[in-house]
Parts: sequence; C-alpha cells; structure tokens
Amino acid sequence: MLELRHLRCLVAIIDTGSFTDAALHLGTSQAAVSRTLAALEKLLGVRLLHRTSRSVAPTTAGVQVLARARVLLAGADELVREATTGQSRLHIGHAWSAFGQHTTEFQRRWQAQHPETELRLIRHNTPTGGLAEGLCDLAVIRAPLDLRPWSHALVGHEARYVAMASDDPWARRRSIRLSEVSRRTLAVDRRTGTTTLDLWPSHEQPVLEYTQDVDDWLAVIATGRCVGLTAQATAAQYRRDGITYRPLRDAPPVSVHLIWRTHDSHPATHTAIALAGALYRGGPPPPGRGERSGHRGRSVQPGRE
Repeated sequence: MLELRHLRCLVAIIDTGSFTDAALHLGTSQAAVSRTLAALEKLLGVRLLHRTSRSVAPTTAGVQVLARARVLLAGADELVREATTGQSRLHIGHAWSAFGQHTTEFQRRWQAQHPETELRLIRHNTPTGGLAEGLCDLAVIRAPLDLRPWSHALVGHEARYVAMASDDPWARRRSIRLSEVSRRTLAVDRRTGTTTLDLWPSHEQPVLEYTQDVDDWLAVIATGRCVGLTAQATAAQYRRDGITYRPLRDAPPVSVHLIWRTHDSHPATHTAIALAGALYRGGPPPPGRGERSGHRGRSVQPGRE
C-alpha cells in the first residue's frame, strides 16, 4: 500500500541530492532510505531514479511521480495544520456581503479583543454561504432560508435599497416606493438574493431577470435594463461606478442571521454572535469571552439564550 513515507523519501532524495543526506533529513539510516525507495518502485512498477556514485536524478516516470508526490504531501501537511490549528481560526462565510457597513469594525474589534483567534471572512455563493459545503464555521444569511437544519441567531435587520444604473431617472430621487418597482424589470439572484415576489401582491409583481451572483447582478443593472432590490449591506460593500443605490420605501427590512452546525460549533461562535449583535444595535462591544453551545432550530438572541 502506498504510504506518505514512501513519497517523503523520494522527495527527500531529490531535494538533498543523495541517499546519505536524505537519511539525515528524515532522521533515519541510509539503508532504510534505500529500502523505502525500493518498496515504492516495486509498488509502482517503474524505476524512479537514475543512480550513479556521484549523482541521483529522476527518470521520466520519476519526474511525474515527484510532481504528484509534492502535491499530495502539501495537501497532507495542510490537513494536519488545519486539524491542529482549527480552533484558533474562525471562518465566517457569506454569499454577498459580510456585515455590510459593520464589516470593518467587526474585523477591527475582533483583532483587538480576540487576537488568539484568526478571523477569516469567506465569500461563497451558495444559500448557506459555504456552511453546508464545510467551508466555514459560521455563515451570514440574509436570503430566505429554512433555518431548521441549523442553529441560528438573529443579529440585526437592514433596510432595503434599490440598485439602478447611475443614469437612470430614479437616480435623481431620494427614495423609491415598492409599488413603483413592479413596473420595472427586476434582476434577482434566486439562489442567494434577498428579494422574492412575495413582496408584491400577485397582480402587481415585476418581470424578473435571473442572475448568478452579485457581480452578475451588478453588471446587468449597470446596463440600465434592470433594477435590483437588496439589503443595505450590498449598498455599503459594493459601491461601483455606474451603479446608484436609493432607499426603498414601504418594504419590510431584511433579517440578518448567523447560522452554524448544531453538533460542531466553533468555540468562538457566541462571541461572534454577541459582537455582531452589538454592532447592529449600535452599542458598545460585548464584555467577556465566555462561550456556550448553540441550540438547534430556534433563534438565539445575541449574547443570551
């Protein structure tokens, strides 16, 4: 069976230039290095090295195996690092925006208050912001989503905005009414967007044009043929030339949740919830670093259960 020690042996021989130096690098004997390489060549059925009394060089097959070996070893080393340092990193996923206008302050306060836990914000265009895919520990959710499979906390609300081309007549106005939007073509990301037709009566619903992600959404709106509805966070984090945002009147706000896996929560989960909630409330940073586990299938208010 192929083992990582076989690959490490091959790489060490090539990188050090000799069996003797490879043995020193690996902390073993020269005889053990020779046996390990012979076992690898027998396992693969090919000769991997040209050996003379003065040099060692890979064969054609050896070059190919060496390249793959480096990739596999790098992946294995990264896996070990992730497993051993995972609790010292907190990955927060999001589909469009992280915490909107609060994002920079969230990052700064986190660094100041919890320097022992590295914070990484990850954009991933799926309904769960990468949580279901195992790419993050927590995810910021604004789109309509069945929260029952996840533990979740409501951290705040955001007003809705209309996005339009900067030369659109609406760009000269201070705000737009919800009923007016029904007369326009509306760009919608049906996987991760916050807008659904439920905002309008069935007889007043706008024509929809579907997009793939926030960049696609912005590009379509910039052409002038569509407008878009979005949370305030998008207006704060995606300021683009050719795009203007105006407040939307007569529409309910967007709820902002943090979600996480019930049986695999990060130790810093509730610290992140408390900080996000404090920022959305406009209050001071939450005191203390105490942690508690989340509860499945019901909303947990920031900082308390």
